[in-house]
Amino acid sequence: IPIVKSWRLNERMYGALTGESKPETALKYGESVVQDWRRSLRVRPPPLDENHPYYPGRERKYEKLSKAEIPLTESLLDTMFRSIPLWEDEIKRDIVNGKNVLVTAHANSLRGLIKHIDGISEDDIPAVGIPNCIPLVYKFDRDMQPIKQEHAVAPLSGAYLATREATRAALRREKQLSLSLPGYTDDYQYNTPVVSALRQLFDERAAADRLEQAQAAAKAAAEEAAAAAAEVKTAECEKAAADKAAADKVAGITMGDAAMFGVDMGALAPTSPAKAPASPQPAGSPKSQKETAKTPRQWAQSNPTGGLITREGVRSNAPIVVMIRHGKTEYNKLGLFTGWEDAPLSKDGVKEARHAGELMRYHGLKVDVVYTSWLSRAIETAWLALEELDDTWIPIVKSWRLNERMYGALTGESKPETALKYGESVVQDWRRSLRVRPPPLDENHPYYPGRERKYEKLSKAEIPLTESLLDTMFRSIPLWEDEIKRDIVNGKNVLVTAHANSLRGLIKHIDGISEDDIPAVGIPNCIPLVYKFDRDMQPIKQEHAVAPLSGAYLATREATRAALRREKQLSLSLPGYTDDYQYNTPVVSALRQLFDERAAADRLEQAQAAAKAAAEEAAAAAAEVKTAECEKAAADKAAADKVAGITMGDAAMFGVDMGALAPTSPAKAPASPQPAGSPKSQKETAKTPRQWAQSNPTGGLITREGVRSNAPIVVMIRHGKTEYNKLGLFTGWEDAPLSKDGVKEARHAGELMRYHGLKVDVVYTSWLSRAIETAWLALEELDDTW
Repeated sequence: IPIVKSWRLNERMYGALTGESKPETALKYGESVVQDWRRSLRVRPPPLDENHPYYPGRERKYEKLSKAEIPLTESLLDTMFRSIPLWEDEIKRDIVNGKNVLVTAHANSLRGLIKHIDGISEDDIPAVGIPNCIPLVYKFDRDMQPIKQEHAVAPLSGAYLATREATRAALRREKQLSLSLPGYTDDYQYNTPVVSALRQLFDERAAADRLEQAQAAAKAAAEEAAAAAAEVKTAECEKAAADKAAADKVAGITMGDAAMFGVDMGALAPTSPAKAPASPQPAGSPKSQKETAKTPRQWAQSNPTGGLITREGVRSNAPIVVMIRHGKTEYNKLGLFTGWEDAPLSKDGVKEARHAGELMRYHGLKVDVVYTSWLSRAIETAWLALEELDDTWIPIVKSWRLNERMYGALTGESKPETALKYGESVVQDWRRSLRVRPPPLDENHPYYPGRERKYEKLSKAEIPLTESLLDTMFRSIPLWEDEIKRDIVNGKNVLVTAHANSLRGLIKHIDGISEDDIPAVGIPNCIPLVYKFDRDMQPIKQEHAVAPLSGAYLATREATRAALRREKQLSLSLPGYTDDYQYNTPVVSALRQLFDERAAADRLEQAQAAAKAAAEEAAAAAAEVKTAECEKAAADKAAADKVAGITMGDAAMFGVDMGALAPTSPAKAPASPQPAGSPKSQKETAKTPRQWAQSNPTGGLITREGVRSNAPIVVMIRHGKTEYNKLGLFTGWEDAPLSKDGVKEARHAGELMRYHGLKVDVVYTSWLSRAIETAWLALEELDDTW
């Protein structure tokens, strides 16, 4: 699913109020004044200036916007007008082309779209509440006019995907929040515990300001002293040079490297390290800064990239490509062939992906565009690395050409089990030989990818039934030549997160590695590999490159060597396999359990198919029989309309009492066997037609099978809550990430969409991480990260 990010969907710019406490501003200016700034359509808060710590014009994400496009303050109306061009120029075009669209954004930018779609008056639109993470579904006719839905809440024509009761409760809460300032009362100065938390925040901010002033004074004094001593040379210079030579052995290792790759820091440290001069924290924004201040000496000791990246993180005159193999999955831990099977990251894999982002951030590396595969483990690795870089707004291009090798009929099978079945040498040929293909799968195989929606636009010839290493490499090269290379030529730094074999294809092509040598090239999980190119797009050999590559791993030489040794060991052996494999534990026990469960699932599927056939036969025989149960079912359905589709998730999230809404005499829905299908884990819950009718508040927007109707759909979701929301602070363009509650809300929005069978084809979101993360989490729940 493509994700289009635009600043036009950013939240309202609150000007000089950004980051300030709502109750504190009410105490300072008066509650009525602050409420005018919050709720009036045309009133703008006080503007910030370009020296304000929250002025967004200094952030890299906005560097291509003109000064006129970066607001210093905005009214509600300004924000609404800002979002409309994106609707008219891009979103509307996708809808006309028959695509279902998801928009994850903010209360005020979504109000702008809703006002435009529904023609709501300027007097009425400020009162329109948009709860966090309840999907709002619109349907359009051929003339792009909204179709009024059965459960729409006036003045909207769209329907919330939660139940009527849950929706009303959430809208009441939104109205209360808009009519009052959280935590503010007439005796606010004595109000707790809100005040205590906010006071602590302001005390910390004031302390930070005082520290910044002291650091600035200390820096000025240090510069003055350095100028006076500029011509004095002492023995310390020679000692520093000797220490730097000794420190070269460290070559940039970080504590994160040591923990991740098992390298002993003590064994690598110089025996007599020079004490680095104290470096005051540079003055800047009061925002939380992830970057660690380093002196030039510290930077020189910790930069293994051979001048790829400057201390300030500014790119050199040659473009950079960073390649990252995804983090580990549960399939990796169990020793299963994965290939095109969409195995998500394990907990260890999540840590590895974040560590890759930390390494990039530590060395000041910035990227302009990301390329990844259609498999969630690579996509999630990209997301997590970008989160660590504070660069979630970067565009991400997804392509099946970067997918892992297709392992054919081996997909999902145990590596040691296949060795036991076919012989270790045969399996190793399938794994490591350049041209040998494993046995193909057929179109009836449970792991055949051609039945998945993500691949529906590929031709049969493009969906492999099996692949050799060479097939996989050749598949990835057109993406390099047609798209990635163009971005590099245009001066963009590129991040590629993919898989061992698709990355081998790029590396073979870039470095001209022979067919004999490329199978032995190891690519460790989540150690960034950095390439630099000259004007003719030829790779520049880096100082710390590991032959036959010209690129340099961003970890240290010791950590890189340890990881490459481990990769070599894994490639030369089958994890968990020995000559007496049938007696080998604990690997066997875990795998046997997996296979036993798979066999049980197959037996259950056969039994369900037989039961379904018998039920259909019985139903056909009784088709003409009418009983009083039909009238009872109709009466019960009318009573059940009061429930209107509420789910237990809705009840928990929005505080609605299920018992109070249930019909007094519900009809027992007929048992529905689980439909036969792939042995993969299925998130969807089987529902009878009756259950679907009771649980679908969309008024026919979506069919029971999840197939779209003949009218396109737009789903709007306001992001989940942030810590700023919980503390009652003005957020605006400040990039506050989701809180833990916000993450749960975003996942719940995806669960609601999945529960009702909703599918989308394209996502639009803002440049702010809380909206982007909401989109990512919803797509994860939909199994649509691709």
